[in-house]
Amino acid sequence: MNTTSARTRRVLGVTAAALVIPTTLTGCFFGPQGPQSVDFDGVQSATIQLQAEGSFVAPGTLDPTPFGSRGSGFFISSDGLAVTNNHVVTGAGTLKVWVGGSQDTTYGAQVLGASECLDLAVVRVDGDSFPFMSWREEPIEAALDVYAAGFPLGDPNFTLTRGIVSKADVAQDFNWASLDHVIEHDARIRGGNSGGPLVDEKGKVVGVNYAGNDTFDYSFAIHRDQVKGVLDKLIAGEPVLTIGVNAEALPPTEDGNSNGVWISSVQAGGPADLAGVEPGDIIASLGGVVVARQGTLEEYCEVIRTQGVDGVIDIEVYRPSENAMYSGQINGAPLEKEGGSEPTPTPPPVGSFVNVSDDSGRVGVTVPDTWAQVVGVPVEGNGIQFANVTASPDIAAFNSSWSTPGVSVSATQDMSVSIDTYLDSYASSIGDQCASGEPGEYDDGLYAGRYIYFAGCGGGDTDFLALVAVDADGTHQMLLTVQMVTETDKTVVLEQILNSFVAQF
Repeated sequence: MNTTSARTRRVLGVTAAALVIPTTLTGCFFGPQGPQSVDFDGVQSATIQLQAEGSFVAPGTLDPTPFGSRGSGFFISSDGLAVTNNHVVTGAGTLKVWVGGSQDTTYGAQVLGASECLDLAVVRVDGDSFPFMSWREEPIEAALDVYAAGFPLGDPNFTLTRGIVSKADVAQDFNWASLDHVIEHDARIRGGNSGGPLVDEKGKVVGVNYAGNDTFDYSFAIHRDQVKGVLDKLIAGEPVLTIGVNAEALPPTEDGNSNGVWISSVQAGGPADLAGVEPGDIIASLGGVVVARQGTLEEYCEVIRTQGVDGVIDIEVYRPSENAMYSGQINGAPLEKEGGSEPTPTPPPVGSFVNVSDDSGRVGVTVPDTWAQVVGVPVEGNGIQFANVTASPDIAAFNSSWSTPGVSVSATQDMSVSIDTYLDSYASSIGDQCASGEPGEYDDGLYAGRYIYFAGCGGGDTDFLALVAVDADGTHQMLLTVQMVTETDKTVVLEQILNSFVAQF
């Protein structure tokens, strides 16, 4: 698995203990000099959830949506200053904020400053007298006990996950950022934890969570020192390693060519916006340098470091919606369409995604809108009744061949059949039709279980995922199968499905 943003819920690896904290807001102190920062018991009260609304285009798609992903953040002062990730807020026309897990009051907020290279942003939430956190003053060292706080998967329920620091301070280039100071730890973070604090046992902030690595079950936080080094500039609205976009480096092609940097959203009035960059564009080169050659923002951010945020920087952009190349300058001549240029290779778009559910409304999942055939009737197996939703471009072909993609999501409160029994059944029924089957552990904070990923099914390139998991409260069991025909199915579509499947009982 590739390194992915923390807003992605997919986690295939070793499980981690999750501590669900009650919704009582506690821990803010008032001393003789006024409000003081919270202790560990008050971490929830100073953690916020954010929802961006604007124009966002998800990687691999063509159509804009009005909503970005929900993310997390935390107050650093009582007057509403809060830290979060760039990818949570940049491009937002408006921001909605909820404090401490309470949905009773919705606050507005203003983005003061942001940096895509550092994946940092500072916002000011409307209001005052908020609980807030302070920074750890002691050294940050390997084996330090840490806790990741936030609101994973857009859920208003606050969670903490516990772990230790494995690497205290390393430079890392990711698809979401290029940082000199990163903390590697194993306190599980999931989609929606983006921007939330990583704290020590006293509730002091050691870093800002922003990414995870599915393969090695590591999570990553922007180091305290990296954040504090630019905090004053971000609060003042000064540009820091940014052209004003929500950027994601795409994976390179199989033959090693760059696919460029996807722009999900654009800061209104920022340098990229003034140059004519739009959500859904792909930056192919910046400053004459081909970017994202390794699927990270390394080259992109190095150009900005070298040229300066106020420098005139040449830019080449591929616009998938028009299948056209544009060239121009940041802080200079705006983009103009090129004639007769070959487009930069990019994963084929899948259009829009839609939410589908079974007839009872208990089971849901997000799928491409081209998977227009949806069946939501209950199914039965092993004498057990399941709520089920199946979606595909052609359900009959999905059920009878390896040539058509699709997904089936089932849920039951009857857990008399074990996870291993289900997976053994999948292995027996389709294992001999696939080239290989890779088993693994699954834990995304909501569901934990096991999976088998089958490759080369039907003698072709089709892959198949069988996943069986139980919800964190132990109330129901989920069976998920996904058939993937194209590379887009195996990356963009699979990510959406694993980021969204859910059942309610």
